[in-house]
Amino acid sequence: MRVRRIRRGRRGALLAVSTAVALTVTMTASTGRLLDDSTTAAGPVAVSRTTSLAPCMIRGSFGVQMSEGLPTAAGYARSTGTVRALNLMVDFPDAPGQGPAKDRLGEFFPQTQNWFTAGSYGKLDYVPEAPVDHWLRMPKPFTAYGIDRGAPFDPGYRKLADDIAAAADPDVDFRRYDLVNILVTPNAGPSALDTVLSVTFAGNHEAPVADGVPLSNASFVYSRQDDGSGSYSRTGYRVLPHENGHVFGLPDLYTQDGGGAAGHWDIMSEDWGAGNDLLGWHKWKLGWLDDSQVGCAAQPGTTEYRLSPLARNDGRSKLVFVPLTRKSGYAIEVRTQEGNDEAVCRSGVLVYKVDADVDTGQGPVKVEDATPDSGGCTRQPNVHAELSDAAFQAGEVFRDKSAGVRVTVGGITSSGDYEVYVTRR
Repeated sequence: MRVRRIRRGRRGALLAVSTAVALTVTMTASTGRLLDDSTTAAGPVAVSRTTSLAPCMIRGSFGVQMSEGLPTAAGYARSTGTVRALNLMVDFPDAPGQGPAKDRLGEFFPQTQNWFTAGSYGKLDYVPEAPVDHWLRMPKPFTAYGIDRGAPFDPGYRKLADDIAAAADPDVDFRRYDLVNILVTPNAGPSALDTVLSVTFAGNHEAPVADGVPLSNASFVYSRQDDGSGSYSRTGYRVLPHENGHVFGLPDLYTQDGGGAAGHWDIMSEDWGAGNDLLGWHKWKLGWLDDSQVGCAAQPGTTEYRLSPLARNDGRSKLVFVPLTRKSGYAIEVRTQEGNDEAVCRSGVLVYKVDADVDTGQGPVKVEDATPDSGGCTRQPNVHAELSDAAFQAGEVFRDKSAGVRVTVGGITSSGDYEVYVTRR
C-alpha cells in the first residue's frame, strides 16, 4: 500500500510518497495516522444523532484517511469527558535541556487546558499530568534518530518512542493516559521559523507498547512558535491544541499554499499568531455542540435561524448545515471577538463549505469571503489576512447560484444573536 507524508513549512507543505507492504499511514503536515477498517465512531463519547440531522451527516469516500465526515472514525482519543494527557519533557546528549523541564511544561499549561475548556464549553475535561518533572535524557543524540521534515514513523520515531518509554519506566504508568505529549527541548532540531517538525501520530496501533498499551495517540512538539513579538507563552502554546486536534480526529485545513482555504477561523488551519477557536462543524464533530444546537437545512424553501455567537457557552443554537451532497455542504455560524476568538477583527456570520471527500492538508474546508480582494482587516503576524474579514454582516448575502443556495444575514437581537435566513431550491 501507499505511504503518504505531508510536511508543512511556515507557509507551505512538502509532499513525499513511498511504498509499504502491510499498512496504510497518513502523514499530514502534523499528523500521522494508521487506519483500520472499523466504522465504529471515535472522538465524542456516546454521541447520538437525531433523524432530522441525518441528511447533514456527510461522509467521505473510502480512502479519505482523515475526513471531515461524521461520525469520526475509530482509533482516535475521546474528545468529551475526562481525558488524561501525559506530558513528558525529553532532551538529548547533543541537545541538553536548557533550564528546568518544568519551564518547558509551563509554555503549554495551563494555557492548553484553558483553551480546551473554553472551546468545548466544559465538555472536555482535559487533565494534563507530568509525573516526571525533569528532562528525560535519551540514550542517543537527536541526530541519530533521523528526524527531519518528512520523517516517517519507522524507524526514527519508533526508536524514539521505545527510548522514551524505557526512560519513563518505572515512574509512569502509561495505562492511565488517553494521549501522550512529547515536549522536546527547543534546541533539538531547527527553529520553527525555518521548518515545522511538530507531528502527531494518531490511531497508531502499530506503535510501541508500554505497560501493555500501545502509544497510539502521541503528539511530538519541537522548537517554539513565536507570535511575532518574541512571546512564546501567550500564543505559542497553540501548537499543542492543534496537534491534539489530530489526536481527536481533526484534519489539517491548510493546503500547500498555506492558510488560504480556511484562514484564521480554525486552529487546524493556522495556529500561529493571535488566538482562534475551532469551527462550529468541528465542535459538532467532537461532541462539543449538542444536536439541539445544530440546524439541518435539507428541505427546499426559506428557513429562519437565530444563531448565538460560537464562543458563548449559553446552550443556544450555534450551527446550521446546508447539505449539497452526501459528502459536502455549507456550514453557517456566528463568530465574534470573545472567548478563544480574540483575533476576530470583523464579527459576523461565517459561511464555509465542508467536503468530507477532500483529505487532510488538501483543503477540506473552504471559507467564503464576504469581502473578496479587500486585503483583510488584521495585521496580526502569521495570519492569512485576506480571509480575516470573511464574515458576512447584517444585510449581506451569500449566494451559490449553481447549488441554489442563498444565505441572508438579517438583524442582530438585543442578546447578540444573529438572524439568518437560508433559502434553497
